Amino acid sequence: MTRADQTEIRMRIVIEQPVPGVLHSLQSGDDIPLDPKRSEAGERLAFDFPIRIAPGPGFFGDQVRREGPERRFVYIRIGQSAGDPSSPWSRRMKIDIHDIEQHLLDRATAGDGVIELSVNGTGKDGTPACATVQVAGRRIA
Repeated sequence: MTRADQTEIRMRIVIEQPVPGVLHSLQSGDDIPLDPKRSEAGERLAFDFPIRIAPGPGFFGDQVRREGPERRFVYIRIGQSAGDPSSPWSRRMKIDIHDIEQHLLDRATAGDGVIELSVNGTGKDGTPACATVQVAGRRIA
């Protein structure tokens, strides 16, 4: 698939209730933290980035990772992985994007807004959520 067959849209991942003081960042490339930020008192964190979509749908971009023929996801780096060497955590959240509903993709392609995915940033044990996290909400913002 050529880049000419792809349409750029905007994405936003919102981390709701992150563990206060813990650095989070997008992952770009193989090991590069991007746009690091931390919550001081549990306020939400938002990460905006472009992706490209193609018929199928196919998902492409610097933040898009692949697993198998269909699964596409974005990593949020946490703690040491996000660039904080003093953090007790070195984790990543895996946030699936391959299952975004077609009507949201259509609206984003038409320029109606940003696809926003929200996830809970704190695990059941009170530490930063990691591994595959469930998307709590999807909408056009």
